[in-house]
Amino acid sequence: MAYVSQSKKKELAPGIKAVLKKYKVKASIAVRNHSTLVVNIKQGEVDFKDAHYQVNEYWIAEHFADNPVAKNFLTELLDAMKGPEYFNNDDAMTDYFHRSHYTDINVGQWNKPYELIS
Repeated sequence: MAYVSQSKKKELAPGIKAVLKKYKVKASIAVRNHSTLVVNIKQGEVDFKDAHYQVNEYWIAEHFADNPVAKNFLTELLDAMKGPEYFNNDDAMTDYFHRSHYTDINVGQWNKPYELIS
């Protein structure tokens, strides 16, 4: 069963903040339902082309193929969110889901869009 605690978030936060600082992006880090680590990207210098976007972590390379800065940023951010102890033993064929925690990346929010800073 996926589980991420506030203390686990604090362990992963320095790595996440390092990636955010490297790309000059501001974001918040949260835990949702004790199972999902969430990063809400608020503003920065990375051009995502959309003001509100829920990133599909499985298709980052394909969706951002024409935008290498955004692709590299999101890939590094996802790696930092997973951390060194991340595991994923999911098997959808047998309806078995077992991983350390889930990850969500949101660019902007429905009520406050991402702000591109040049």
